[in-house]
Amino acid sequence: MTGGGTIELALPSPPGPLQLRLHPPGADLVSDRLREARCWEPFETRLCLGLVTPGAVCVDVGANLGYFTVLAAAQAGPGGRVYAFEPDPDNFALLSANVALNGLTDRCTLSPLALSEHAGEGFLYRSGDNLGDHQVYPGDGERPAVPIRFARGEAVLGSAVDAIDFLKVDTQGSEAAVLAGLLPLLLRQPRPPAILVELTPFSLALAGSSGRALVEALATLDLPFWIVDHVAGRLAASDADALATWCDNVAATPGDRGFMNILVGCAPVL
Repeated sequence: MTGGGTIELALPSPPGPLQLRLHPPGADLVSDRLREARCWEPFETRLCLGLVTPGAVCVDVGANLGYFTVLAAAQAGPGGRVYAFEPDPDNFALLSANVALNGLTDRCTLSPLALSEHAGEGFLYRSGDNLGDHQVYPGDGERPAVPIRFARGEAVLGSAVDAIDFLKVDTQGSEAAVLAGLLPLLLRQPRPPAILVELTPFSLALAGSSGRALVEALATLDLPFWIVDHVAGRLAASDADALATWCDNVAATPGDRGFMNILVGCAPVL
């Protein structure tokens, strides 16, 4: 894959100068936005920086080129640790290069795995027009597939950490399976996590789950729910019942691919 150049990030409250190597122009939505603005989703970026404190243990599931991995590792500092998972070979190579480029290798553990409810072998179905839109299920269109390995999050992380402070999950519809594999660890950890997760009822249904199922699983953690409002740049308080009902309504509307990012956990002071 031909390189897409390197940019210096322009971040709110930056933890230091950070650079990223990008996908080629037109190949990935995140890279294209970073090439234009040198920041991805400014409010979500500020939220991530507010949630990650020095010494934090962070997990990035669906790391792509490593934007949130690099942010979290820089913000957590030398006493922190980031575990990043990215099953696509090209994205994993870019993730690894970006961690090394910023001198963060010693505080990051990178795995070319897809986290799920069960371990085993499977396939990654690759998008032809957005390298950040690969998925681990066939979906509703023809996609080339590459073999990958699945792992259960609790099995991979349970012996490495006693608690996850910040968890980001963006896996194009397999978020419910990712959470199912991590939930036993999250439920028994001694301090509450903060979880940033994409909620897309259409994609979750294609993956064999539902938005309601994901929300109800997150509700077992007994933590506050917040809608990440990118437009207004704020967190809007919500609850499991309201979010599950929204998911049901989206799922019942043909062609509705509405989505939102939600935060589960205590809101930071921004």
